[in-house]
Amino acid sequence: MQMEELGKIAREAGIQLAATNTEKRNAGLLAIAKALEENKDAIITANQEDMKRSQEENLGAPLLKRLTFDADKISDVVQGIHSLIELTDPLGATKLSTQLDEGLDLYKVTCPIGVIGVIFESRPDAFVQISTLCLKSGNAVLLKGGREALETNRILSKIISEATAAVGLPTGWVQNLETRDDVTAMLKLDQYIDLIIPRGSNSFVQYIMANSNIPVMGHADGICHVYVHEDADLKQAIDIIVDSKTQYVAACNTLETLLVNENVAQELLPTLKTALEAKSVQIKGDVATQTIIAVEPATEEDWKTEYLDYILAIKIVPDLDTAINHINTYGSGHTDVILTTTEPTAKTFMTLVDSAGVFWNCSTRFSDGFRFGFGAEVGISTSKLHARGPVGLDGLLSYKFKLLGHGQLVADYASGKSHFTHIAQDTSCPI
Repeated sequence: MQMEELGKIAREAGIQLAATNTEKRNAGLLAIAKALEENKDAIITANQEDMKRSQEENLGAPLLKRLTFDADKISDVVQGIHSLIELTDPLGATKLSTQLDEGLDLYKVTCPIGVIGVIFESRPDAFVQISTLCLKSGNAVLLKGGREALETNRILSKIISEATAAVGLPTGWVQNLETRDDVTAMLKLDQYIDLIIPRGSNSFVQYIMANSNIPVMGHADGICHVYVHEDADLKQAIDIIVDSKTQYVAACNTLETLLVNENVAQELLPTLKTALEAKSVQIKGDVATQTIIAVEPATEEDWKTEYLDYILAIKIVPDLDTAINHINTYGSGHTDVILTTTEPTAKTFMTLVDSAGVFWNCSTRFSDGFRFGFGAEVGISTSKLHARGPVGLDGLLSYKFKLLGHGQLVADYASGKSHFTHIAQDTSCPI
């Protein structure tokens, strides 16, 4: 089927989906969860085909870890779907209610964006998470995963489509794209697609923006930092740093650059080196770091690198301002952490660091839609417009203004016959 036809089908399905009630969409989510469990063996078999092919192509361990979709991961996504079902219906919520005049009431009400195109990495769990978030929020979606997950995504698309069709949801609301040519064609479908969400490098996001008239919500590099201030609890700091770097090394919210205040470097770094090496982390460091612990030299390029691997760059800085400046210069605007026992210091850091997530005394790995209670995420936006940080249900919504009148005419207000009251109300839109 031609891409234009797929886009047209998705547009029509999205219009129908927007008119469904929360019970119908939740029934679809429940059907997906049940179908995933019933077809677990077939999904794992398809994933093993992808894993075998990728191993033969010598993909690195972090990418293979992302690609793995075993029984545990299937159980995790099923649990995520059940959590999503429990969330309040995001559609039809009144965000503003104003009486413009007696009998002339204005409401700002949430609605779906429409049709969303998502280009993401080789993570089959992301296919399920993104599609179910779009279903809950009433959006049709075109999904293009990494080629490494071809067979897994293919069977997931079939399972999800059949499960939702069986409960009466519109066919074609979810589409699986498989080639780069599909992506190229999708970028031209501005008459059918309302938003593109590319997950990948900054250069990839910029390429998408330059080659489409469709609005783009960028999910770019995760060059995340932890800064250890001079008054930090060093035992706690080591635990947080190790968790941020090694809990799941292939994630975009993994620590890549550690900044250490020079007043605690001598005490912290030897113990930290032992803890990191116990987790097989390769350390690179600036000249000051190299005088304290034996590490590989770090270059300018390391400060700009998202490793997604067991590699950590360390830089010693003289003060808080230097740490903030480094993060705002080299960071990707994803997630950055300060470790300090002083609230004013934390406040300064969290105010001045220009990132979607700014954390105090906790792991970078908390930057996640599921952990934030958003019901997973379609990505973590490093943009500032529309949505920022983990993009859950709220980030997949738009709104419309509903004005309910009783024959009012603008001419009456222009002539002075009628007058605006503009009274804020605490009422929901009745229709």
